[in-house]
Amino acid sequence: MYPLDLSGKNAVVFGVANQRSIAWSIASTLAQAGARLALTYQGERLKDSVSKLADQLSDSVVLPCDVSDDQEIQSVFEALGQSMGQVDVVVHSVAFASREELQGDFSMTSRDGFRTALDISAYSLIPIARYALPLMTQGGAILTMTFHASEKVYPGYNVMGTAKAALENEVKQLAAELGQHNVRVNALSAGPLDTLAARGIGGFLDMKRVHAERSPLRRNITHDEVAQAALFLCSDLSSGVTGSVLPVDAGYHIMGV
Repeated sequence: MYPLDLSGKNAVVFGVANQRSIAWSIASTLAQAGARLALTYQGERLKDSVSKLADQLSDSVVLPCDVSDDQEIQSVFEALGQSMGQVDVVVHSVAFASREELQGDFSMTSRDGFRTALDISAYSLIPIARYALPLMTQGGAILTMTFHASEKVYPGYNVMGTAKAALENEVKQLAAELGQHNVRVNALSAGPLDTLAARGIGGFLDMKRVHAERSPLRRNITHDEVAQAALFLCSDLSSGVTGSVLPVDAGYHIMGV
């Protein structure tokens, strides 16, 4: 029996917005396993809600971070170096595309919309890994969130599918580069979940219905199931796993029809 004990570990989670965030489910689960948490928030609009969530965690740290700004990412890790000393776990649960880009035909994706989606949803993992590495002195785990639309076409997901495909390639490249530092890089591919971001996806309710009907488990997944899989990938139980995408989708990804 191997306990999932993260006592003495420090984790930073990017992407918490509210209590329905996948990022929050992961953060609270890591905290329950004994990790000390740092949460980032994007803009003053989210500061109060993230701070209130952080109050539920013991000895947590809350920091501002707009992941489209490298200086802000660097400042987060400078602050963590002072308050925590080292970082063992990094969770990247950040994605964004404007509502206009998630409606209509993919061929109508604007240049600015494409740039924004790829910048925030995919590129941001690269500087986060870059600035985290000097603090990951004992090795550790970097985890990001993806979706099956990286491989298959989901109507209404549009440019976000392209962004997730780029993100998964980054996972492989970062895993190959950071392995020599005993830092593992993986992704979780979660099925559709009710989150603030999901509300902006056209046809989301149909997406959930089809997953429940066609997945081998004949149901949708839960936030807790994603968080538990994240705990595994962030713990020493997955010490031999890197560069991988773990589906948590009730088996939907294996189905042809």
